[in-house]
Amino acid sequence: MTKTIKIFDTTLRDGEQSPGCSMNLKEKVEMAKQLEKMKVDIIEAGFAISSPGDFMSVKTIAETLKDCTVASLARTAEQDIDRAWEALSNAVSPRIHTFIATSPIHMEYKLRMTPDEVYERSVAMVKYAKKYCSDIEWSAEDATRSDPVFLAKIIEGVIKSGATTINLPDTVGYTTPDEYYDFLMKVQEFAPSMSKVILSSHCHNDLGLAVANSLAAIKAGAAQIECTVNGIGERAGNAAMEEIVMALNTRRDIHQAETRTVTNEIVRSSNLLSRITGVKVQPNKAIVGENAFAHESGIHQHGVMNNKETYEIMKPESVGLSKNNLVLGKHSGKHAFRDKVQQMGYNLSEEEIDGMFIKFKELADKKKQVYDRDIEALIAKASVQVPKTYSLEHFVINSGNTITPTAVIRMIRDGKPLEKVSRGDGPINASFNAIEKIVGTGLKLEDYQLQSVTEGNDALGDALVKISDSDGQIYAGRGLSTDVIEASIRAYINAVNKMIYEKTLKPNGINVKTDKETSN
Repeated sequence: MTKTIKIFDTTLRDGEQSPGCSMNLKEKVEMAKQLEKMKVDIIEAGFAISSPGDFMSVKTIAETLKDCTVASLARTAEQDIDRAWEALSNAVSPRIHTFIATSPIHMEYKLRMTPDEVYERSVAMVKYAKKYCSDIEWSAEDATRSDPVFLAKIIEGVIKSGATTINLPDTVGYTTPDEYYDFLMKVQEFAPSMSKVILSSHCHNDLGLAVANSLAAIKAGAAQIECTVNGIGERAGNAAMEEIVMALNTRRDIHQAETRTVTNEIVRSSNLLSRITGVKVQPNKAIVGENAFAHESGIHQHGVMNNKETYEIMKPESVGLSKNNLVLGKHSGKHAFRDKVQQMGYNLSEEEIDGMFIKFKELADKKKQVYDRDIEALIAKASVQVPKTYSLEHFVINSGNTITPTAVIRMIRDGKPLEKVSRGDGPINASFNAIEKIVGTGLKLEDYQLQSVTEGNDALGDALVKISDSDGQIYAGRGLSTDVIEASIRAYINAVNKMIYEKTLKPNGINVKTDKETSN
């Protein structure tokens, strides 16, 4: 009998804790909407008490989404649970997710609590959370290095107090599939009340076994898997959602399980996350890597040409890929553009269509061929834009191998033109120096990447810029243009605008420092 597995997506919480993967409010909401479109069952929107930004993210997402459960993480502490509920109170389907460490090493060196104190705290705080909502998840941080007998005792206590989901994570990515299976079976044997609730698994990828361990958990009776898009997360990351979903989908005969996930939204979700965070997946990444459905070997090509199933166990279309790359041209009308955008799975308002069509026509005038990936890049860029404190009016570059590169940049702020000239080691460096002069604050370039969105001499250039301010906070910006210098300039300005936007979200402009304790 096939069972349905709930997908608990923690991209916006555990995933965002991955170095370099932080997102602002607008970006989190955009990602959450895409996850809802994929029909994931639960979205962990953040850790409400950890910062004002996280609180606002959880609150906004909770008030926006209608077709999935929204969860907030909370330590086993009244103030954490109060703050989580304050953020979740307007959700259609709220969940409080509270956690505490249960392994001997964590209890002694991190919590400095005795096992009895951990038990009492867990039971009391689940009961406390239950007064707010019916859906309560309790997690045993570092469960796989915990004593199964002690763990079972706490599980019985928290279930009696009202917990509806019990999560037993492999927090440090230490276990193996067979070991994890045996562990989960043993805990369930010692805690018979687990048959009344949902068993959840949350695996990290330190030994590259997160997905395998998650599948072992399903075999052991888990009905919920906690995972992230592209497998992002602490250290080596979490179990990759796309790999779990497609493993269940492709090998249903083995796993006897399925999810309600809309699989043809997988690639779009992966690409959106990469564009938001600036972190690309490796080419050979399962399911979403650019080589996942590519064939270079002559033997492989010959086989696929005769029958795709010779070397493809999944259809590219099943994860959202399409062979039909060439889409529209400069003579195409808005009706054709709207139809194509809808076919690609995007639901844009008429106002958004009007704005995107103007951008499309500008691009079509510069390129001979416009591909699906060009349109996706334009939509992704527009969807995560922040208010434009600065906008580019024009730039002039003088460069060559016999002169010192010089850039003249004119930007607009509050309707007033601001222009500076600067030299640099190259045209990009000179441009960035000029922008920094205009902004008038100390900025440090942390990373700069430039890649082609599609093939051809007139390919759209996608620039990524990461800058940091005097506090060391990193901001990522993106720019698109067939002119790589213009793309780079726009990316730097986008990063500056994000910095200004995020600073305005902090109360009274104060940078709130918090100890963002993590779980699972």
